Amino acid sequence: MTDDDAIARFGLPAAKEDRLEIRSLLDGELAKIPAGEADESLIKCLAAQLFSIGEVEDSLRIWQAKASSFDLMCGLDVQFLCGAGVEPTRGYLVDEDSDEAREALKYLDECIAADDFTDWTPGQWVEQTRRYYGIA
Repeated sequence: MTDDDAIARFGLPAAKEDRLEIRSLLDGELAKIPAGEADESLIKCLAAQLFSIGEVEDSLRIWQAKASSFDLMCGLDVQFLCGAGVEPTRGYLVDEDSDEAREALKYLDECIAADDFTDWTPGQWVEQTRRYYGIA
């Protein structure tokens, strides 16, 4: 599957009914990273599709994708962690008791302090991502 295939199959925004399948595909691509066989464009697309569904629980899965390689840390925008909104995502990460959640929260807070979320909304980000993928 390519990112074009994922867009054709799930759309953007993706449907809530496709959430588990998108998560499964993302997990499959992430598992290929150690062997150098992952498609980072597909990972970014699947993360964008999960983001578009807006479930706060997916913020850690998207963080896992972002933190899985140097290229993804740089190429997968922090805004994709916040499909449910910035404050709900912060609240979720605060409540999660894991090193991973603390790392994601620290990074998110640094980006908030750097004004990466000024005048930002999930809906606006979906529209910007749709333009990136050439979706009218």
